[in-house]
Amino acid sequence: MIQPVILSGGSGTRLWPLSREQMPKQFLRLTSTDSLLQQTLARLAGVEAAAPMVIGHHRHRFLMAEQLRERDQAARIILEPEGRNTAPAIACAALLAGQSGDDPLLLVLPADHVIGDVAAFQRSVEKAVPLAEQGYLVTFGVVPTHAETGYGYVACGEPLGGGHHLAAFIEKPDAERAAELVGSGDTLWNSGIFLLRASTYLAELKRLQPAMYQACEQAVGDAHRDLDFLRLGEEAFRQCRSDSIDYAVMEHCHHAAVVPLAAQWSDIGSFDALRAAATPDADGNVRHGDVWLTDTRNSLVMAESRLVTTLGINDLVVVETADSLLVAHRDHAQQVKHLVAALSQAGRPEVDQAPRVHRPWGSFQAMDGGERYQVKHITVKPGGRLSLQRHHHRAEHWVVVSGTARVTVEERCYLVSENQSTYIPIGALHRLENPGKIPLELIEVQSGTYLGEDDIERFDDAYARDSDE
Repeated sequence: MIQPVILSGGSGTRLWPLSREQMPKQFLRLTSTDSLLQQTLARLAGVEAAAPMVIGHHRHRFLMAEQLRERDQAARIILEPEGRNTAPAIACAALLAGQSGDDPLLLVLPADHVIGDVAAFQRSVEKAVPLAEQGYLVTFGVVPTHAETGYGYVACGEPLGGGHHLAAFIEKPDAERAAELVGSGDTLWNSGIFLLRASTYLAELKRLQPAMYQACEQAVGDAHRDLDFLRLGEEAFRQCRSDSIDYAVMEHCHHAAVVPLAAQWSDIGSFDALRAAATPDADGNVRHGDVWLTDTRNSLVMAESRLVTTLGINDLVVVETADSLLVAHRDHAQQVKHLVAALSQAGRPEVDQAPRVHRPWGSFQAMDGGERYQVKHITVKPGGRLSLQRHHHRAEHWVVVSGTARVTVEERCYLVSENQSTYIPIGALHRLENPGKIPLELIEVQSGTYLGEDDIERFDDAYARDSDE
């Protein structure tokens, strides 16, 4: 049996300002109407497999659950208290898979990749199955289409069934070395996709990284249910060293194999990769949103919230969101993560916070703000129910734009329809609900001495959240 394991813990910093800590790239709809996570789940159709495990950071649990719900996808959601890279995540999945007495083949898939030829991907998985059943830890090496400095490489050894013995992992090379590797004909891009027997991986991890194995075993032993999620034991998991499966296991094990993958793969790890995944116009430009290009060539121009125009530019990346604007030369596209690191060190909230903030009941987006006031657009999905709460420093005015709101203020509960409004005084116990069958859209005007999201005291919450979620 194949047990898909979807790794959904990445942050995608090289796609800032599209990708944020609160809304990383696996949840974005970058190349289709489905998010990258949803595309990853979709390519499992036709593979005889169990319901997937989806492993990610606890702060993204409602995003994962909502995107699974949109696809009507049954899955087991495993929550990490902190990111610890791929080796511990896969270990916890293997341990959980073994609790039922099974020993499945784990098909490990990053949640943020694009694969254009799903049939070719599935054929490569079929070729890898006999190797994994023989005890090999199998990785998939992408057949390179060009010399790429943004990917690591894997070197193929002697032929082995439908693949090769894995000879070596090679770090991201410079341009000259990348050209040599591609020209050799026996190196492939490192995809980060694996097929391995759960017990075989655990045995190798225990041999090579005993402390990591012990921490993961304890974290699984201390795991507990939280609504529809399984939370790994926090103390034990945090003691686990952060490391990738490549470094922790694959480079040192004696039975590693690689199967070629020629399936129009991309990790969408940079804006150049995002541009390459689309079809450019006659001038080599890729555009998204409300953009107007004049005398512009070989550029990526994206607009989320307003008109973006260009004139007389070449080889640029221009990305606009509601709160940020990035302008970069394409030659520097791989270096956006260094810019994000500098912004993070400076304490800029744009690194973490997305313009639209998602909550289990819906979402909100700041529209305007100043001293002592803030205006938000709030969307509550059908059946959505905010917590019973109060604020100590702000009052709120709600104007319903569409749908019907059920409002509770202290002992009073009443309906507010389209074009009607209501007022929540400072300190008043209140709740907002959508009892209807269409999304509830409203404008909220906050006024007060402090308008931070942490000015909230919850008394009842259907989603068991912390105060800052």
